[in-house]
Order: sequence, then C-alpha cells, then structure tokens
Amino acid sequence: MATVHVLVLALALAALVLLPCAVALIICAEGPIKRIRRRLHRRRERRTLQRLDRTLGTHAVQIETLDVQQQPTIQQIAADLRRLDRQRLGVATQSRVWYAAVQLAYDDRLRLASRCLGVDEHLAQLDGVDLEIERVRVEGELEAAGLTLRRQDH
Repeated sequence: MATVHVLVLALALAALVLLPCAVALIICAEGPIKRIRRRLHRRRERRTLQRLDRTLGTHAVQIETLDVQQQPTIQQIAADLRRLDRQRLGVATQSRVWYAAVQLAYDDRLRLASRCLGVDEHLAQLDGVDLEIERVRVEGELEAAGLTLRRQDH
C-alpha cells in the first residue's frame, strides 16, 4: 500500500512541475507554428504558380514577336480557344491569378484568330466592361467567319 502512495505522490509532483512547463511550451510554440504555416502557404502558392507557368508557358504567345514561320495554324488557334474557354469556366474560377492569366491567353488567341481571318478587333486597347463587350463581339465575328469556338455536346 505504501508503494501505491509513493507512486501517486510522485505522479502528483511530476504533474505539478510539468504542467507549467507544458503551458509555457504551448505559449512559446505559437511563433514557430505560425512560421511553419506561412512557409507551407508560400510553398503551396509557389507550386500553384509553377503549375500555371507550365500550363500557360507552352501556349502563351506574344503576337508582336510572331513571324510568318512561327505562326500557329488556324486549327491550332481554334483548339487553344476552345481549351482556354473551358478553363475560363472551370479551373480559372478557383483563383484570381488563374482567371487573369487564362483571360490574357484567351485574348491573345482571339487576336491571333482575328488577324488570320481578317476580323477587326480592339482587345488590347480596352478594359473592364468594354473589354468584355469587345470579346463577345469578336467571338461572334469569328464564329460568323466559320471558326468554331465552343463545341456543342449532343
């Protein structure tokens, strides 16, 4: 019976000594925990941006730097427009950065298609609602010229 009392007394003393240490550890660990969370968040953002670069890097084209030999075919441009249109309605809605990047790539491809088909466009000069209206107008002109921008699933 005496050993049980000694054991209980030892556990009580250990709890009495270790409890303040545990509280201090929890309070002091708040800073490192925040740093770890911040680091993980930055790493996640960096991976997202790298994925965006990989996705758009192969398709982003500066219109001014294209010459006749490098210019993609109208079929490639149409396929890019359909893919980017799907992304504008899907993946791009999850992030402002993705949405802006996809919109820029989509507008670049609209300008390329307009140049190939002789459609007048003013996408580079506009912004906001005017840009949205011009985008819809150019899409309509391109479709009237025979370019299929959206696939209809039957």
